[in-house]
Amino acid sequence: MYFEPFVNSLSSKLKGPLPGVEFQRKFMHEERLLSHIQPNETTRQSAVLVAFYPSDGEVFLPLILRPAYDGTHGGQMALPGGKMEYADENLVRTALREAQEEIGVKAMDVNIIGELTDVFIPVSNFIVKPIVGYLDYKPDFFPDKREVEKIIEVKFSEFLKLENKGIRSITVGKRNLVVPGFDIQNQWVWGATALIINEIVEVVVS
Repeated sequence: MYFEPFVNSLSSKLKGPLPGVEFQRKFMHEERLLSHIQPNETTRQSAVLVAFYPSDGEVFLPLILRPAYDGTHGGQMALPGGKMEYADENLVRTALREAQEEIGVKAMDVNIIGELTDVFIPVSNFIVKPIVGYLDYKPDFFPDKREVEKIIEVKFSEFLKLENKGIRSITVGKRNLVVPGFDIQNQWVWGATALIINEIVEVVVS
């Protein structure tokens, strides 16, 4: 998967219609599908960065493992990102700032090529805007230990393999959930992160 043609093709496809919320629903777990919670005036805005980069002739992107804690998303795989701050002029800035703070990616070096469908997360009352960009070099990563337990560099081709995509039973707090996701380097990628990645896979292969 050569990097420049990949980026050019993805940039072009992101200018067209996105798979959207109905496509997201195909990859949601049952509890999420049954939720009647809707965005409201207290819903908070956030953004994540899907940051592609070249390495050894392959297309990569970084995922992060959140430290284990009692909060909603503790110990989960995620894309770098977080909530919009007052000083952020827009959600692109939020995604770039958070990625720089969390994993050390230089915001000024990221070329933004588009965005994906927003993801609403009822359990934390956030709407997540996925921002898609790329760096034309392999970055050095510097994880913020307060926010990131581990950075996992993933070949995008791993998400295209059918054997890495499936359904798994997991425990979240006191709840047992059966969730769709991706098995990546012995980590289960699920929830909003899986919805975002699944949509970008659909965009790429369409």
